[in-house]
Amino acid sequence: MTKKTLPKLNLSLEERKNLRKSKIKISEILELAPDELEIVLDASPARVKTIRALAEFQNVPSIGIKFAEDLIFMGYFSTAELKGKEGAKMFEEYERKKGYWTDPCVEDQFRLITDFARNTKINKKWWDYSEERKKYRLEKGYPADRPTKAWYEVNPIKWKTKL
Repeated sequence: MTKKTLPKLNLSLEERKNLRKSKIKISEILELAPDELEIVLDASPARVKTIRALAEFQNVPSIGIKFAEDLIFMGYFSTAELKGKEGAKMFEEYERKKGYWTDPCVEDQFRLITDFARNTKINKKWWDYSEERKKYRLEKGYPADRPTKAWYEVNPIKWKTKL
């Protein structure tokens, strides 16, 4: 993949210790087969699936751990699973599943990740999709069943300092 920074993986202290003991760097996690990683980390198949997904999604330019976690929340564990998906539709599904509407940049990230799944050679960042999103939403709007509450209203204490 194209991203050069190390993925953030939220590994436990024990998992980090096991990687060091096996002399495996975080950047090498995707080079190991899932069953090898289970042994190295002493982790369950489900945990390894999540760790690998976090690493793979963060290999997409400008995608960080929070959005990688959102993709897992949506039930996706690889970019291959996103081929043929539409970013706008995934975003709408995401908002329904969350129960609140969210920042428009999240839609831009869905657009990027689905575009990347179709063509891993693209060299775009999520903000390169803002104009496309704005045009699309101007023409199509949002679905009638879009949640009415905003993400910052769900946990106002958390967002008060950020807004």
